[in-house]
Parts: sequence; C-alpha cells; structure tokens
Amino acid sequence: MAANTAALRGITKQYKDFTLGPVDMTVPAGSIVGLIGENGAGKTTLLKILCGVNRADDGTVDLLGGSPADAATRAKIGVVFEDAFFYGSFTAAQVGRSLAGVFGARWRNEAFAAYLRRFGLDAGKKLKEYSRGMRLKLSLAAALAHDPELLVLDEATAGLDPVVRGELMDLFLEFIQDERHSIIMSSHITADLEQVADSIAYLHNGQLLFHENKDELLQSYGVLHCGESALPSLPADLVIFTKHGAFGCETLVKDRAAVRELLPDAVCDAAGLDDIMRFYSGRDAQ
Repeated sequence: MAANTAALRGITKQYKDFTLGPVDMTVPAGSIVGLIGENGAGKTTLLKILCGVNRADDGTVDLLGGSPADAATRAKIGVVFEDAFFYGSFTAAQVGRSLAGVFGARWRNEAFAAYLRRFGLDAGKKLKEYSRGMRLKLSLAAALAHDPELLVLDEATAGLDPVVRGELMDLFLEFIQDERHSIIMSSHITADLEQVADSIAYLHNGQLLFHENKDELLQSYGVLHCGESALPSLPADLVIFTKHGAFGCETLVKDRAAVRELLPDAVCDAAGLDDIMRFYSGRDAQ
C-alpha cells in the first residue's frame, strides 16, 4: 500500500485578484485530512485541482499513483462539492442508472440502493422535491457507491442538522477502516473535523500555513489570558497574535506547556480550530 493516497507538490493557481500556493501537501492512506480556512482562502480551488476539475498553473498532483488528468484514476475517487447537484427532474433511481453508465464495472447498484435506504431517501422522488440536506446525502451515496479509494468532500456537511452530521461522521470513520481508503474534507464546522480528522491543513489567503496531526495541534495551541506586562516574558516564536482589550489581552500561543512554565499564574486554555483561525485572521487585519 502506498504511503500517500495523494500528494500535491508546488501547486499554484493564479486568478486576477487571488493566488493559490505554492502548496505542498499529502493525503496519507487510511486517514482523514481536514482542510480549514476562511472564505476565499482557496480550499475549493485546491480540491478541484486535486480532482482534475481545474488545472494548476504549476506543480504536480500524484493521485492514487496516477494523474487527475487520467479518467481511470478519477474513477477511483468520490467527490462531493457543496454547489454540485444532479438535475432536479431526475429521481435517485435515474441518477443511479446514469452513474452506472459512467463508472461501468466499478458501479455497485446494490451499494447505492443501500446508501439510499440508510439516508432515508426515496428513490422514486424527483430531486427538485429534495431538501438541500437530502441532495447532499444523495451526492454522498453516489460518491460512495463505486467503491472509491479517496473521498473529496467540500463543505459536504454544511446546512445539515447535528444529528445527521453525526451520522455522516460515523460513516466517514467506517469508510477509512479499510486502510486503502482516505478522505480529504473541507468544512467550516470545525467541531466535525475535531471529531474525526487525523490531521488538519490550514489554508490561509492561498497559502498553506500548516498541515499537522490534529491531536498534537489541539494539545499544543492555547489561548493565554494575561495582562500586558506579562507578554514580554514569552519568546517571540511562541506567540502567534495578541488581541488587546480593556481588561487585559488574549494571545494565541503555540506551545501551551512552555507558556504555563513561563507564566504559571496566568490562565492558558486549550485552543480549538475556530480560535486558531480567529487569531490568524486578526493578525492579518492589523
């Protein structure tokens, strides 16, 4: 088994008012990579380059030992983009028949029907009568029914209630039990990623700031609450950004344990993914 399901090297994409990259990152086999970033950071662009929907201006993509430009390689991935749905006049059954023609021998109609049942979807109902959440579930059923090795999910849980999102998180964890399966998923619902992701990649203004093990990341980063006078005690490489307020300041720090040693009387809480993005964005606004 290959060490990585996908590897992006030196990926760049230039638009009129936005530049992505260069980005270097990997999707290890048997893992879930959570992709975070503010709106407009380039997450969807990066995922579309990985899938072969868009072409990079520079760099290379190794996808399942092949190239996204190769149809046989693309057939090994399942893709769900937030804004991509099937024709409203179709039924789920018609979607299944259409995709059977696309994927050929890889398509598993029994699996598709089983996912429809699992998601509570009526195969004979026109998709224009589906809710947005139902359409996303259908997209997931279609993405999974040809036994993909990699799932690429762009905001696939957006707009779903917590119960349904929880069901999907369980499904994703089931999917990667087979260690040839991997997932890369972007989401603004960082609690979902904190629950299931193995690693977190943070794309910020077109640049990959880090791609780190999730547990180590959440264990390391902290939000320090202290007075202004305490901050000079901290080495510069521990401090990401400080927000100043009338009653002291909040500082995002990289090494919570080291900060506690240096400032034992200060409060240093664990930082979540939302905190990390909030402080990095605040730093850029200065």
